[in-house]
Amino acid sequence: MRAVDGVTLSVRPGEMLGLVGESGCGKTVTALSILRLVPDPPGRIVGGTISFEGRDLVRLPEEEIRKIRGCAISMIFQEPMTSLNPVFTVGEQVAEGIRQHQKVSRREAWDQAVEVLKRVKISDPARRAREYPHQLSGGMRQRVMIAIALALRPKLLIADEPTTALDVTIQAQILELLLGLQEEMKMAVMLITHDLGVIAETADRVVVMYAGRVVEEASVKELFDNPLHPYTQGLMESLPRLETGKARRRLRAIPGLVPNLLELPTGCKFAPRCPKVVEQCWPTEPELREIRPGHSARCILAG
Repeated sequence: MRAVDGVTLSVRPGEMLGLVGESGCGKTVTALSILRLVPDPPGRIVGGTISFEGRDLVRLPEEEIRKIRGCAISMIFQEPMTSLNPVFTVGEQVAEGIRQHQKVSRREAWDQAVEVLKRVKISDPARRAREYPHQLSGGMRQRVMIAIALALRPKLLIADEPTTALDVTIQAQILELLLGLQEEMKMAVMLITHDLGVIAETADRVVVMYAGRVVEEASVKELFDNPLHPYTQGLMESLPRLETGKARRRLRAIPGLVPNLLELPTGCKFAPRCPKVVEQCWPTEPELREIRPGHSARCILAG
């Protein structure tokens, strides 16, 4: 099966690109593909290119891609408790990447690790560096993950649901930290999330995915003001709103379930759940086309 099929996107220096969609739509697989971290077997990249600074990452030897991972391109993984090694101190885990990519001594790498922990606003970083992951709170562990990812000042940061499982106040702090560091380091960021509220606050452009495909792409303002694809419209309708009096309405949900990738419907993959489906949606899958400058959608009714 094709977990991700024909996904085309770009992210520019200094830009934050939001990648949105339900669980299982292919967001994380897309991110893992960029760093060639899809387990092989059973997974493999069967076509296309991943262009980074003029080099195709798909065709690079393993030795070369390892020089890029964690250095020029870094990733913040989901679930900081399972991503961090429980038997090493957080300082050792930040310093490991520094020593991997730079010819520095253990002492120098440790000092740099403490400095990075300070940059991500961990209080008393010299003491915290000597602690183990289980001694830190969820928000602190997420900051350590960000420190590991940013230790070598990457040009592209992939953040895979960096605020999942954190309470709302900690989420806000982590997002504010990411935005501040992005502005300071002028790096490109690909933010993966299913939370449109997070996207509205942080991203410059948004790519919406469904069943392994891109179904819409636009600037944040354009997408929220005028969503064109019925799936995006459904996501917007399912957002809770602060309403009072007679204007209040029930929270709307998108009917049905995400299709099984082994048994995808013919034509538009969203057609079985779409409230606007017409006969022309079933025979062939629509192309992703530009409806207006900078705004594309994969729907025959769009525009």
